[in-house]
Amino acid sequence: MDLLDRWTALAGPEARVLGERLVARYSEEHRRYHDREHLVAVLDMVDELARFAADPDLVRLAAWFHDAVYDPARADNEKRSARLARCMLADTDLTPDAVEEVARLVELTESHAPDEDDRNGRVLCDADLAVLGSDPERYAAYAAAVREEYSFVPDEVFKAGRARILRSLLDLPVLFHTPTARARFEERARKNISTELTLLEG
Repeated sequence: MDLLDRWTALAGPEARVLGERLVARYSEEHRRYHDREHLVAVLDMVDELARFAADPDLVRLAAWFHDAVYDPARADNEKRSARLARCMLADTDLTPDAVEEVARLVELTESHAPDEDDRNGRVLCDADLAVLGSDPERYAAYAAAVREEYSFVPDEVFKAGRARILRSLLDLPVLFHTPTARARFEERARKNISTELTLLEG
């Protein structure tokens, strides 16, 4: 299934125009990592981890919106993406509570720190961070793509900011919250992050 087919299978054919708008957002020229390929990867991982979610379809909707607004020059992309989700989903058949859950999940991708009993949040955060546990070549491509997105930032400033983010990830007690993702990605993710940090600070 292509992306639009996946959207209409999830949200219904009457919501196709919303899917078209979302795909257009993930196709913006300035995106090098947070693009359609990333969206597909997150959706695929949500499907893989769906059994751990309380409501897999709401997690899938949140995956669609989690990077819908992406401006590397701003620090409020998650909040703006959540606001967009509330606005776009208000005209669908979803209940207000369901729309609010989608928006909450989108905002959670700022911290990637779901509560112990937040089954939906744990699945979405694991899906979003799965790239950290990829093989070294894929991880290097991810890191390079992120650098491209911040090409307007001077090297030393980028390195310092990126290093802070990586250290904050390593300081988390766990990076992955579902049993499947933790077993598959946790150890390799920490090695990848440590390697990138060494390169940045070397």
